[in-house]
Amino acid sequence: VQLQASGGGLVQAGGSLRLSCAASGRTFSTFNMGWFRQAPGKEREFVAAISWSGGRIYYADSVKGRFTISRDNAKNTVYLQMNSLKPEDTAVYYCAADRTVVLGEATQYEYWGQGTQVTVSS
Repeated sequence: VQLQASGGGLVQAGGSLRLSCAASGRTFSTFNMGWFRQAPGKEREFVAAISWSGGRIYYADSVKGRFTISRDNAKNTVYLQMNSLKPEDTAVYYCAADRTVVLGEATQYEYWGQGTQVTVSS
């Protein structure tokens, strides 16, 4: 599966953005999907994940209550709605796919998109 992330940009603190990750191929509905982020000088960290059916959803504590992950299998797309953004949310955001892992480390996900930059100004 090939992944294409989009929707990043520059936003003021307290604002919102919605990231999208479009997947190629007809097997998207069989993949668990995750969002990760990487700030300069830091390791890539888990943000949110959703199982292939949407029945299991997980969030990092740092984004819980502010971010919402969802998917539309008919459109081969996973979304990350980000509200109440903070300067510490600034990072490159990546979507990832895996057939077996839902909640896991970045190294456990097999397929990756190219990343989209999110910058939150104070």
